[in-house]
Amino acid sequence: MKGLVIGASGGIGRAVAAALEARGAAVTRLSRRGDGLDVTDEASVAAVLGALEGPFDLIFVASGALTVRAARPEKSLRDVSAEELLAQYAVNAVGPMLVLKHAVKLLPRDRRSVFAVLSARVGSIGDNRLGGWHSYRAAKSGLNQLVHGASIEVARTHKQAVVACLHPGTVATPFTEAYAASHPRVAPEVAAENLLNVIDGLTPAQSGGFFDYAGQAIPW
Repeated sequence: MKGLVIGASGGIGRAVAAALEARGAAVTRLSRRGDGLDVTDEASVAAVLGALEGPFDLIFVASGALTVRAARPEKSLRDVSAEELLAQYAVNAVGPMLVLKHAVKLLPRDRRSVFAVLSARVGSIGDNRLGGWHSYRAAKSGLNQLVHGASIEVARTHKQAVVACLHPGTVATPFTEAYAASHPRVAPEVAAENLLNVIDGLTPAQSGGFFDYAGQAIPW
């Protein structure tokens, strides 16, 4: 098995890559820090992915940011800014979509493959009962829509492919450090195994879906 992990320098990406290697997979790790891959810059995405030799059975996108320009997620409307909204969308929605655009050619056509991207339960419109976190929520909702739409097209050329958005739970990384007191967190290694188990169980009939770390569908 060959795997490709985008955002492999982060807590979840690093753990997923390590878990795949422990299963005997040959893993290619890419990140902005290590390889200069800027997912918000299409030229960067095209150049880095264009230099890879596939096919990859699993492409896992772990890039993302809870905040980009703001100090913390918005708690109210008065905290909303156009700059953070646009920056969040660029990192959390546009970036993974550009990766998918240029990664389709790296997926095999003759067997099952998976393109999985980290989303978040707070991106669910139907599950939003608290408000706040407007930029992050909207960016993840946008990501879900983009991936769902893309999965329909991917299915026409890669009939055994699964394209999915995954919610990892609250993982103990610097990303969630400020919320450790109010949210139970799991170790990245545990989250990685949970996510890979979900990936193992997904079928092409579920392509385009949004699932949590237990494999349960999350409402849009």
